Order: sequence, then C-alpha cells, then structure tokens
Amino acid sequence: MRKSIKILTFIVAMLPFMASSQNTVMEVRSRTTVESGQSFQITFEVNGRASGFKMPSLKNLTHVGGPSTGSSSYTSIVNGNVSHSVKTTFTILVQAGNEGTANVGSASCTVDGKTINSKPFTIKVEKADPNKQQQQGGQGGWPWGSSRPSQQQSQQQQQPAKTIDNNTLFARASINKSNLYQGEEAIIVYKIYTQVPITQFQIDKLPRNKGFWSEDLSENMSQVKQYTETINGRQYQVAEIRRGALYAQESGKLNIAPLKTDVVAIIQTRMQQQRTGTILDFFIDDPFFTPTRNQAVVKSLSSNAINVNVKPLPEAPESFAGGVGNFRISAKTDISELRANEAFTYSVTISGRGNLSLLEAPKFEMPKGMEAYEPRVVDNINKGDNGLSGSRTFEWIITPQTQGEYDMPAFDYTFFDPASGQYVTVKSNPIHIKVGKPLHNTSAKSDVKELNSDINHIMRNTRLKEAGSDTFGGWLFWACLIVPIAAAAAVIVVIRRQQDIEGDEASMKMQRANKLARKRMKNAEKLLNDDNDDLFYEEIYKALWGGIADKFGIQQSLLSSETVRRHLESRNVDEELIERIMKTLSDVDFARFAPNDSGSKKQRIFDEATNTLSKILK
Repeated sequence: MRKSIKILTFIVAMLPFMASSQNTVMEVRSRTTVESGQSFQITFEVNGRASGFKMPSLKNLTHVGGPSTGSSSYTSIVNGNVSHSVKTTFTILVQAGNEGTANVGSASCTVDGKTINSKPFTIKVEKADPNKQQQQGGQGGWPWGSSRPSQQQSQQQQQPAKTIDNNTLFARASINKSNLYQGEEAIIVYKIYTQVPITQFQIDKLPRNKGFWSEDLSENMSQVKQYTETINGRQYQVAEIRRGALYAQESGKLNIAPLKTDVVAIIQTRMQQQRTGTILDFFIDDPFFTPTRNQAVVKSLSSNAINVNVKPLPEAPESFAGGVGNFRISAKTDISELRANEAFTYSVTISGRGNLSLLEAPKFEMPKGMEAYEPRVVDNINKGDNGLSGSRTFEWIITPQTQGEYDMPAFDYTFFDPASGQYVTVKSNPIHIKVGKPLHNTSAKSDVKELNSDINHIMRNTRLKEAGSDTFGGWLFWACLIVPIAAAAAVIVVIRRQQDIEGDEASMKMQRANKLARKRMKNAEKLLNDDNDDLFYEEIYKALWGGIADKFGIQQSLLSSETVRRHLESRNVDEELIERIMKTLSDVDFARFAPNDSGSKKQRIFDEATNTLSKILK
C-alpha cells in the first residue's frame, strides 16, 4: 500500500513536467513596424530546453548578426504543487530594407528530439524619418563582431562619415603563383581592408573557377586572422576571410573569378535638427554640437579577378599516376604468412605535399595466383595555410589461390616535381609472402597403395568369344571414341573462354567503369528534385568524365577538352558524335557554375548527359 502511494505521489509531482513537455511552442517577439534602414532584434522564445536553431527565411530584411542563445529556468511551489520550467531564447539582428512589407518565415529548433516551428509573420516597413533620433549603435553594436575598433580607428571616426567609399572598405584577392604547371598547387587568399568597424561578413563558399580543382583551407578556421597593413600611406585593418588551394586541370590562360561577400559596417551619421530661429541655430552647423548616431550599413564587396598562365605537363612516362608535387612511397602488408584461400591486406602509401586529393592508384603487376579486389582509398590529408600535406593510402584485399611463396614486386611510381620541372621516379619496397596449404584440402586426393604388383595370380575364370565377334564397330567402341573427343572439345572451349575473360583486363575494367557511370547517373536522378544543385551536377560531371577516361584510357588528372577531342579523333569517332560529346561536356561544365538552376534546366541537362553517356559507353 505504501509503495502504491509513493508511486502515485511521484506521478502527480511529474505532471507539470509532462504537461510542459507536451505543450512546447516557439513564440516570436519582434517589432511590427520599423523604418527603412533601421536595425532591430527578433527573439524566438521556446518554453523548453532547445537546440539546433535554424534561421527563418527573410524577405526585405538583411541578416546583420546572430543568432545568440540564452536560457533560464525556475522552480515554484504553490499550494504544495511543484512546477518547473526552462526557457530558451534565440535572438537575431536584422536591418529593414525598402519601404513596404518585410516577411519573416518559419524558424525551427529541436526540443527532446522533436522539431518545433514558429509561425511566419510580416513587418511593416515605413519611410525613414530623418528628424527622429535612433541610437541604433547601442542595439546593433558589437555582440556578433569579431573585435571592437582600435583606439586609432575611434579617433578617425570622430569625423562623421555619410558614406563608405571604395578606398575606405574593399576586398582584394592575391595568389602566390601566376605562372604554374597543370596540376600544380597555388594558394589564393581573399582579404577585407577596412578603416571602419565591421560587425559581420557573410560568404557561403569559395567562388567556382572553371578549369580548377579547389580545396578550402579555411573551412576549419576558428577565427578570422587580423592584422594591420599600410597601402598608399593609409593604414587598414585587414581580415583574411578565405584561403584556398587551386589545382589547374587544363593548360592555357585561365581566369579566377572574384569573391563576393556582404559586409555589415558601422558608420556615424549626423542627426538632423529643426531650426528654432534663435541664436541656438548657430550651433546646429557646428559638428562639435551636432549629435551623431551609429548606423549599420550593408555593403557588397567584390574582389579583383586574377589571370594565371598554366603550362602543360611534359610527355609523361607510363608509371605516372597524376601526382604533381613532392612525394614518397611505401608498401606494407598486415601479415606475411598465411594459408591458401585466406586474405591479406596490401597497402601502398603515397605521402608528401601536392595534389593529394587527385592521386590515382599506382600501376603494378599482381603476382599470378592471387586474386585482388578494387583498392580502398584512405586519406590522411592536412589542410594548412600552405596547402595540402599528408598521405593517401590504397589498400588491396588479396587472396592467394595456391600454396607457395610470392613476392609483391617493387614497382616504379612517377610524379612531376614543379620545382625542378621534371618527372621524378621513386621505387616501392618489395614484400615476400609465404602461403601454406589450405586449411581444408579441396582436391580430396588420397594416397593409393598398389599391392602384389610384381606377379599376379593366374586367372582361373575366363570367358571365351568366337573369332570375328570383336567389339569393333559396336556401341561401346563408338562411345569410347566419341565421348573423350567431345569432352576434350568442351574443355578447350571453356579454357579459352576463361582465358579470354581473365586476359582481357581492359574489358573487365570497362564493365566496372560502365557500372560506376550508370550508378552515378542514378544518384543524379535521385537529386533532380532536391535543392542540392552542387551534388547533382557533380554526379553528372564525374559520370561523364569518368566514363570518357576509362573508355579511352586517359588518366583523369590529364583530362581536358583538348585531350578528349584528340582521343576521339584518333579513334575515328563520327564527327557528329564528337561535337555532341563536346557540347554536352560544355553544357554540364557551365551548369556547374550557374547557381539557382530551375528544375526544367536540371532535367534537360540530365536527359542530355544520359543520352550522350549511353553513346560513349557503346
């Protein structure tokens, strides 16, 4: 009985908690009317412990800062009833746009694994009143900024500024190499130069540059690098906002597109005052007596474009696998002794600096009697200020078929060293493998002992036949004659077919390549109705270029429009088909760098790529 009372008491005490969790909502606190250009806060309040806040869509509003997160909790006891509540708030800072209406979409967050959404709402944006004093600087100051302005900057701002010119705030791009080899690493840096305080900059990703493979070196950057720099006698605060590594995939003169970003800066503006017709009007025009206010201004910046000259690589040796940089090679196995039909792992590691993300598996001849699967790629790549370094490992799972001793051969690995302008060949280390008998003898052979083989006893029971009754020409004769011949012919056909399949390595590779290309097109088809255009075009891009590379035996690191056309013409491919292939490659390549594509355009590109790929694989 006492136990039941305790359980009942516990349930009653937990009712407030259960009720609060069931009625979790997200409410919004915001102004309903603002002036054009005014900065203000929007607060989303959740009556629970929330996380994973996702921003609402904003129309005619500019996101200035946030979200900032806050939480509070309290417990109360009224008439013996215990209540406990937790409240979480997410606050963002926005700036109103043009006169009219601003729309705020639905925001969301997660509470106890469930998604909670707010209701969308509208805000009326009125024309700004120049005579109305608004101290926006205190509201939009520095909560989301990287740092407050230095003392020198503060002294410069005592002179009110009405606008921000291109000499006060601008973006600039620089590259460490403007003359490089195809595949060589180049480091590009994007910086913001400013003489006014900045609270925020917004940039989604590095610009897409046609003809380049890019790696973002600042994706794990915890804070922006800042320092001072003097240009033309003017001192600027410099913020390094992006750093990337570029690898040219084709030769010639290539263009690196500008980086575009939106910056929120704080400027001081004078407050307009009404004249009174008295002696006090004398002080209105005096800057010392004129009040000022801080105003958040959104300015769109664009860095300069950069032109680079990319030199083609010299004619490559057969052992070249696409590496451009400075590399080392090593090989190892997880075991050196095993039984037949058991598997071991053979690993080849390429380490150093350069285009590690583009390295292909080295070429070597597998010992006869061993069956190997496609290698697995394991990357241990570090992204530093000076580019990519680390290693890429290729792991083969290999199964020896028969007993014996095998040598995983030492093989040549060639890479191009841009510092010397020459190919460098390094050799892997050989590895000896000892393979014992299989654990289960599949031959099922047994020893046979022959007894009394010297002299046999006289056979007493014999069967005589009449002369002329020989079996020659009988059914047994013909069976003994025809069956061995037919069996031998069947064995020869099977052996030759097996030899053709095993010997035609290019055919097996082509079958795998066709299967991979079709798989990528299926993945692209699944992404047709998604918003992830980047992944959609990447799948189509890899399917087309990968199919061409495997079909015509071109290394992917050397793929370009020129090499594809040259190989197609050398194979006497129909000119109409060549032009169709080149047009499809150009359309896909262009679509990859054209964001916000419509669904109809994606469907057209998908259909065009599918038809062209089917003709390539045939």
